[in-house]
Amino acid sequence: MVLYEYPFNERVRTLLRLEKLFDSMFFFVRQPDARGHHVAVTTLFEILDVSARADLKSDLLQDLERYRQSLHGLREHPGVDREALGALLSSIEEAAVALNHQGKTGDPIRQNDWLTSIRSRLAIPGGVCEFDLPAYHAWRHKPAQQRVNDLAQWVEPFLPLREGLTIVLKMLRESSQPQPLVAEEGAYRQMLGGKAFQLLRVYVEEGDGIFPEISANKYMVSIRFSIQGGDMKPQHVQQDVPFQLALCNSI
Repeated sequence: MVLYEYPFNERVRTLLRLEKLFDSMFFFVRQPDARGHHVAVTTLFEILDVSARADLKSDLLQDLERYRQSLHGLREHPGVDREALGALLSSIEEAAVALNHQGKTGDPIRQNDWLTSIRSRLAIPGGVCEFDLPAYHAWRHKPAQQRVNDLAQWVEPFLPLREGLTIVLKMLRESSQPQPLVAEEGAYRQMLGGKAFQLLRVYVEEGDGIFPEISANKYMVSIRFSIQGGDMKPQHVQQDVPFQLALCNSI
């Protein structure tokens, strides 16, 4: 199954973007080639830009505290795995403490003049060639492990943010299980009655090329299933499409 996620608000949209960026950056950090490490550097700057929202840290702390209080209430509930619950509560509390002790997200990167010079040149196509930034060219020719160590040092200030958003998104996703549905003639609508969900998840069969185009708010979900034509433009499919849908909310 192929999963498509649709955020209902800007806060969740930002968390999803950061999650994708962190996944991409750590993937390229693990590549031994200097070209992969260049992508990791450029992705680091994207993380810096997306995480610049002033309310991001406070929103994450509020979410973590809400989850902590809700889970505490389950301690005496019959059938609850107390060991697993305790481990989850510990991870939430550790993430909250780390976020609380963190300064402004990304400040060490902003204060690094060398990284700032690279960031400014990236706005120019091909602007980090060896004749533009010989120091960066020299860094890319250092041993792979030294580059990995440098990248680990640069990303370290973002790790509390990553841990916090990982927990919040995990809890959000696990708040609802997908239900099997059918979109008749490729279209599906569901009224929500003003209930404020946070995340919509759509699963479609892999291999047939069908994908959902989603529009949603607190009143209605509308999904139109399409396929790419020869010119790669979306074309609405006319047949019934089986899929799975989960509407996720915080606990």
